[in-house]
Amino acid sequence: MDAITMIKERRSVRKYKDEKVDRETMREIVEIARWAPSWVNYQIARYTLVDDEAIIKEIADQGVNGFVYNIDTLKTAKGVAVLSFVKGKSGTYDKEYITSKGNSWEVFDAGIACQTFCLAAHAKGVGTCIMGVIDDESIAKIVNLPEDETVAALIVYGYEDGPHQAPNKRKDVDEIMRFVDR
Repeated sequence: MDAITMIKERRSVRKYKDEKVDRETMREIVEIARWAPSWVNYQIARYTLVDDEAIIKEIADQGVNGFVYNIDTLKTAKGVAVLSFVKGKSGTYDKEYITSKGNSWEVFDAGIACQTFCLAAHAKGVGTCIMGVIDDESIAKIVNLPEDETVAALIVYGYEDGPHQAPNKRKDVDEIMRFVDR
């Protein structure tokens, strides 16, 4: 599949078959995702993969702030990637922030890593759904995240159960693009 097709076809998947994605396939997805670009190539993204149903239930009960849509998606999930990042690196050079964005650049790098993970999963036939309405601290405790990392997002993954919704109509390119000339 070429990159343009992959970008246009990848969708958020919220219903999954009752089948786990094998760990070797997930290893291949992370192997691809680790090539995501990052500030000064610090590669701060980390992936904690959860395929234990009891832990996924705990994340649903305690880690998504009671957000019904996330709870419903997690009910059929057979896998969850906790995307985290190492704190205090992105945006720095010699341990000093050199961008006006300060430590918020970490979130930018995590976003690039997140999209790369989802596209790699799509290429391998694995559906994903990114969750942002989360309780970072609860999730960090549930998965025993190292103290120098913080949770950026949850990425639910699995084999899609049935067709996904058609893509929403996209804005016309002229609505989202502008040129600046002098």
